[in-house]
Amino acid sequence: MDVASVSITDVAKRAGVSVGTVSNVLNKPEVVKPATRARVEAAIAQLGFVRNESARHLRGGQSRLLAYLMHDSGNPSFTALARGVETVARANGLGLLLCNSENDPVREDEYLSLLLEQRIRGVLITGVDYANPRLELLPKHGVPVVFVDRGSQTDGAWCSVGVDDVEGGFLAVSHLIELGHKRIALAGGPLSIPQVVDRRQGAINALESAGFGAEELHIIETPALDLHQGRQLASRLLGLPKRRRPTAVFCANDVLALGLLQELTQQGVSVPEELAIVGYDDVEFAAAATIPLSSVRQPRVLLGETAAKLLIEETTPGTKHKHQHIRFAPELIVRQSSMNPRVARRAG
Repeated sequence: MDVASVSITDVAKRAGVSVGTVSNVLNKPEVVKPATRARVEAAIAQLGFVRNESARHLRGGQSRLLAYLMHDSGNPSFTALARGVETVARANGLGLLLCNSENDPVREDEYLSLLLEQRIRGVLITGVDYANPRLELLPKHGVPVVFVDRGSQTDGAWCSVGVDDVEGGFLAVSHLIELGHKRIALAGGPLSIPQVVDRRQGAINALESAGFGAEELHIIETPALDLHQGRQLASRLLGLPKRRRPTAVFCANDVLALGLLQELTQQGVSVPEELAIVGYDDVEFAAAATIPLSSVRQPRVLLGETAAKLLIEETTPGTKHKHQHIRFAPELIVRQSSMNPRVARRAG
C-alpha cells in the first residue's frame, strides 16, 4: 500500500476498531482505553499513516497554525519576539509559521495573500504597509490579525502589542544630552517605518525639553536597518567636516549600531571619546560587543508571548474577546559605547 494513500479507515481496519476510535486516539487520546490506544498507535506506525491536516481544517473550520510575518528574520530582536510567540503557541498545541518580508511591501502582500488562501488560524504582523487592504480582508474571512511592535498609530479594530517607542527615543537622546552632547544624529530608516518615526519623535522631544530646536537633530536616513548600512553610516559620518560632525549617534536599532561600531573600530575611531553611540532593542549581542553597546531595551520575548495570547484568545470559540492595545515601557541600558566622563567635558 502506498503510504501517501493510507487513510484513517485503513488504520481502523488494521487495528480492528471504528474510525471514531482512531479519531479519538488522534485528538482526545485520554478518552481511549490504554490497550485500545496502543493497538491503534501500532497500526498507525505499521501503515505509516499521517493525518491530513488540510482536510481536517476544511471539516472542522480551524487551523492549528499561527503565522508571524516579520520585517527581518536576520534581526535578533525579531527572532527573540518569535521565540515568545512560539512558546505560547506550543503551550496551546499550536504550530508557528514564520514569514520574512525583508521590509518589502510586495513580498509582505504575497505572504498575506498566501495566509488568507490557507485560512491560517491567525496572523501576527510587524508590517511594512499597514494600509494594505488585505489586512482588513483577513479577519473578514475568519483570520484574526494582531499588530506587533507597530508603533503609536493604531485603532480599535485590531489588537496590538508594542513598546512606547516615543519614550524610547526620548530616553536615548536625553541620556546623550545629559552627557553634554549638542551635535546629535539620529540614524535609521526607511523613515516610512512606524517604529523609526516614533523614535525620531522621541529624540526631537528630548531636544526640545532641553531647550534645543528640532532642526538641531541631524537625521541620517538609511535604506535598511542592517549591519551593511551601519558600516556605510560610518563612512557617511566620517565624510562630514569635523566641525560639523556629530559627537553622538542614536541608531534606530542595535544591528545598525553594531555595524557602525564595527566600522568605526576598524577605522581607528575611538568610541565613545570621538563618537558616542546608543542603539535600540538591546539584542543579545549588544552587551557582548568589543565596546559594549548602550541601548534602549525592549522586552521582545514578552511582546511575542503577549501578542500570541491575545491572538489565541480571539480565535478560541466561546471566548469573549475585546480588542486591546498593550504598551510596555522601554528601559535605557547604559554601557561603554556612550558613557564616558571625558565626553561631557569636550562635547559641543
